[in-house]
Amino acid sequence: MTRLIKLLFTICTIFFFNQVIAQPGTDSLLKKLNNELANQDIYVQKKHSDIDKLNKQLISAHAQREKYTLYDSLYDQYKSFSYDSAYNYAKKLQVSSRILNDPFLIASAKMKLAFTLLSSGLFKETLEELNGIDLSTFPVKTKAEYYFLKARTYFDLADYDRNADYTAKYNPVGIGCIDSALAFSVPGSPGYLELNGLKNLRLGRYDDSKNTYIALLKSPGLTPHNFAVNACCLSYIYQVKGNEELSMQLLIKAAIADIQSATKETVASYNLANLLYKKGDINNAYIYIKQAMDEATFYGALQRQVKISSILPIIEAEHINQIEHQKRLLTTYAAIITLLVIAVVAFAVIVFKQLKKLRIADNIIKAANVALQENNKVLEELNVNLSTANKIKNEYIGYYFNINSIYIEKLESFQKSLDKKLTSKRYEDALTAVRNLNLEKERQQLFHTFDNVFLRLFPDFISKFNALFNNGEEIAIADGQLLGTEHRIFALIRMGIHDNDRIAKLLGYSVNTIYSYKNRIKNKSFVPNDEFEEHIMAIEAV
Repeated sequence: MTRLIKLLFTICTIFFFNQVIAQPGTDSLLKKLNNELANQDIYVQKKHSDIDKLNKQLISAHAQREKYTLYDSLYDQYKSFSYDSAYNYAKKLQVSSRILNDPFLIASAKMKLAFTLLSSGLFKETLEELNGIDLSTFPVKTKAEYYFLKARTYFDLADYDRNADYTAKYNPVGIGCIDSALAFSVPGSPGYLELNGLKNLRLGRYDDSKNTYIALLKSPGLTPHNFAVNACCLSYIYQVKGNEELSMQLLIKAAIADIQSATKETVASYNLANLLYKKGDINNAYIYIKQAMDEATFYGALQRQVKISSILPIIEAEHINQIEHQKRLLTTYAAIITLLVIAVVAFAVIVFKQLKKLRIADNIIKAANVALQENNKVLEELNVNLSTANKIKNEYIGYYFNINSIYIEKLESFQKSLDKKLTSKRYEDALTAVRNLNLEKERQQLFHTFDNVFLRLFPDFISKFNALFNNGEEIAIADGQLLGTEHRIFALIRMGIHDNDRIAKLLGYSVNTIYSYKNRIKNKSFVPNDEFEEHIMAIEAV
């Protein structure tokens, strides 16, 4: 018996020790990035505060030129933060510039609108705006910015098409635009370095491009957003050259800079998640791919959402596999502990039989039985929770792949329709098709699909939810809907999503609206406010 205990103790010690040494120390840059992720709402709130100040100034502004200046400032705040708002203020700049009848301001407003369209992936519309600009109204510096923006459009178009024929067509046009921009730039300036670095990068001259970007990142006065953009370019070069460590460090720094500048139109988080996934760091890859999707959704960059959707399910599946592995480890630990408890109890029985202290031995056995019952109860609760998690996982993986498949089919159909219209020069039909996109209908369809899947997992949710209210005060559901907005908020909470900001983004509401809904429901229930969500979490899946 003594040998058995020693053997079990040795096995347990080795098992736990291996688990500890298998977890490497987190890199300091990743720690900093995770800290910034936890505090990203602070930077977003600061951004909103700056925007509110400008809006207050706009209310009291009367002169048209003063309004134009404030529209321009608001556009700068939104251009890498929110597509819809940036587009709105770019249009206001166009109206204001026409009222002022200033050719330079009219051309400048067109270029700002083109930048916004490019950020959302509307390449054709971007080129239409750029080609309609009168360059004679621009000073030298603005002409360089114009050609740089045009080059970006052709490069992004080449990357988006992923077709050798079109890449061979668009890349040289983009290089030509870069050359034009370089002709209007001051040699050695940050703008010149950025153009030269991009040109060498697109031409595959990685050594020259690397040296240029290294010099550029050391330039004084570089904004966090510009640092992030150029750090991502240098990271790509290091990755091509096989230096994944430096590539990852630059992506982490770029992601930190994006968070600190409240930039939502970004690629750093996506590239970092992709690189971490390839290195086998699934936990961090999952965190950053979710961050990338949140940023793309917040900004409204549809082409980035499609790109991220191609890898997110793969990383998410790996993440779930890790959870399953941890579940198996917990089961192993429980089995070892149970064996240890049984061995101790058996040893105690032998000792107390030898000492003939039957009463004490009986008490010890009873205590051991109580401990075993408690352990069994804990294991039963754990198995119930794991079973529920497994059901949710299986259901929502299928749901996720299905909904992505549906949207990809819709995008392909829409692309073919547009291609056909554009090929036949039916531009008005193409524009009408774009305008007829019913995003609200798509959102409602998404909600309906979510409701269906959720109610399959929790068929008693509505009845148990309404049981938390007095008769006559239950939350009604509108005709044609499976769940009301209030039900849907607490359905997401039951799924484990407790963050109000995340719920707001998923449902398309503001955070304040979510707070308002939750407080109103809790105040209406007879359950104490601080216990209401506990009752929601207690609702079991089938």
